[in-house]
Amino acid sequence: MNSWFTVKVKYTKQLENGTFKRVSEPYLLAAMTFTDAEARIYEELGSSIRGEFQVTGITRTDLHDIFQYDDAEQWFKCKVTYDRIDEDGEKAKTISQNFLVSAANVKESYERMEESLATLMIDFNVVSITASPIVEIFPRVEDMDREISRKPIETVQESDDFEEEKGKGAVFSASGSDFDDE
Repeated sequence: MNSWFTVKVKYTKQLENGTFKRVSEPYLLAAMTFTDAEARIYEELGSSIRGEFQVTGITRTDLHDIFQYDDAEQWFKCKVTYDRIDEDGEKAKTISQNFLVSAANVKESYERMEESLATLMIDFNVVSITASPIVEIFPRVEDMDREISRKPIETVQESDDFEEEKGKGAVFSASGSDFDDE
């Protein structure tokens, strides 16, 4: 199962006025493990960052879904709560989920959350909205294994000690990606 990881990268960035500054920026990406996240960030940023860069931290990030709009580059983290009633119908349990939405400001991010979650059959509350420092998001891609120079599962050969099993390929997606429903 894939997850979302926040990867902090430190490098020397050229600012608009032509000066150079050492910066540390967080990126969000879908990966299966911490090792995969590190390998993937090197693949994704290797061609776009001039010079050397260093991965200074990787953390698993709990996100239910990401709503990206083409007209905004700022990301906002939205915490949404709703009540779920037990099967007995006696106790209500409050569930919290985190979402990421691109918007120009807090008001627009609230409106976009309301619009995106309008199809839910339950009442929900947007409890908090905070600006996120995320620079860019790299969602799961179907050919992720090929991108980080790994062989797909079905081409890996087993040793003579084990019987060879033919496995069907599985599509793994990070929560919130386009592959959840397939």
